[in-house]
Amino acid sequence: MAFGGAGYALSYPLVRDLSKILDGCIMRYPYLYGSDHILQSCISELGVSLTTNPGFHQLDLRGDISGFLSAHPLSPVLSFHHLDAIDPIFPDMTQDAALRHLMEAAKVDHSRILQQTVCYDHNRSLTYSISWGYTVHIYERLHAPGYLHMPYQTFQPWNDAGNPQFMFNVRQVSDNPCEAPHVFFFGHVEHTNVSDYVTTTYVRKAARGLPACDNNSADSISQIVVLSPIQPFKWEEGKRECCTVSSKNSYVTEIKIRSCMEGEASDWT
Repeated sequence: MAFGGAGYALSYPLVRDLSKILDGCIMRYPYLYGSDHILQSCISELGVSLTTNPGFHQLDLRGDISGFLSAHPLSPVLSFHHLDAIDPIFPDMTQDAALRHLMEAAKVDHSRILQQTVCYDHNRSLTYSISWGYTVHIYERLHAPGYLHMPYQTFQPWNDAGNPQFMFNVRQVSDNPCEAPHVFFFGHVEHTNVSDYVTTTYVRKAARGLPACDNNSADSISQIVVLSPIQPFKWEEGKRECCTVSSKNSYVTEIKIRSCMEGEASDWT
């Protein structure tokens, strides 16, 4: 289904062939709701199947979608729809200001915006999940990447009629200190011509308000600095990047994003 609100992309040859049958096709589907459904039906008459692209976001969700955006699939971000039904994506901002704030990072490196990178501080048994240009989550336990690729359900379903409520797996919001993240939001981005890295800074907006997991507290961390390569993210390689964690002091953590080494992506324990 090509939902028109979120957008869809058609190749030139497909549009050329579609234009030849479109008038008659529209007459054949007067009972369908919405031009996007009609268009999808006309495309199917040409023997073409639409390919799902997870960068188009219909966002049939409500409330706080930060947990959804913090686990973005491996795909370029292309669109957001139904923004009137969600909270501003950054706290303490209007919807317009929040989107403009996200675009500050996208203007510097659109290839990495919202792309998730998971890395580990084995010395402190901390897991970092970075959604570039948006959030960093810290977990006080080592968690598998596959677990963190599932969105954290800070959001609500569009309505109560759906069964299941979502077409993707989610992690439930938890007050278990070993499962609940410390959340940091994007603050600012900078890049100078003398540096090989883009620097993004993420700040804690609120205390987590839970005890430590196994006495392994990350409460003292107030800022996270992420260094990412100036080279665009290579989508054609089809895999996520890795990173190295270092503590500048007890308050600031620095993370350097880089290509994964052999076998590193699966060796997280």
